[in-house]
Amino acid sequence: MVWTRDQMAARAARELKPGNFVNLGIGIPTLVANHVPADIDVTLHSENGILGLGPFPTEDEVDADVINAGKQTITELRRTSYFSSADSFAMVRGGHINLSILGAMEVDEEGSLANWMVPGQTVKGPGGAMDLVAGVPRIIVLMDHVTKTGSAKFRRSCSLPYTGRYVVDMIITDLAVFARPDRQSRFTLMECAPDVSVRNVMESTQASFDLGDYF
Repeated sequence: MVWTRDQMAARAARELKPGNFVNLGIGIPTLVANHVPADIDVTLHSENGILGLGPFPTEDEVDADVINAGKQTITELRRTSYFSSADSFAMVRGGHINLSILGAMEVDEEGSLANWMVPGQTVKGPGGAMDLVAGVPRIIVLMDHVTKTGSAKFRRSCSLPYTGRYVVDMIITDLAVFARPDRQSRFTLMECAPDVSVRNVMESTQASFDLGDYF
């Protein structure tokens, strides 16, 4: 049984550390806001100019004026603050965000990331992703393990234009978790989703990786 997107987000939330300032990218990463452990004090950041995002609202809590960078409605906390996009990116570029959780189209075995365009398709641009991978010291990627056509998204090398080179520290997919202690090391398979075998992961992965002691 593969992990659902909510389960992937919950697994990413286990990586949050007390006191962290954490940027949540568009897509699956926004779900992390719903899974922040009650005993962990972290501050969630959105590059449209918000510090202190709460979880997604219930139907009665929806306020169309309170949105994240993906234009999804969110809830406020007592400490939520708002500021300009310029100030938001100054926080990112100045190294004031501890962790960014991003979506991806592809990640390669060297930790390079492609998540902003497919050649030949109309795109709005890279958004804040290039700033985030350049300015944030730890990057976690949440993505499906394969494309809708079955192609591996964790690859020997990215076939799509790069967002950043050698920048990814952890990958969480619907099949497995990969991590590396530093950006010079190879990725290691840390855990598999329930009923997903190491063989299943290897058959769905183009990149090379190490098997941890767990396996």
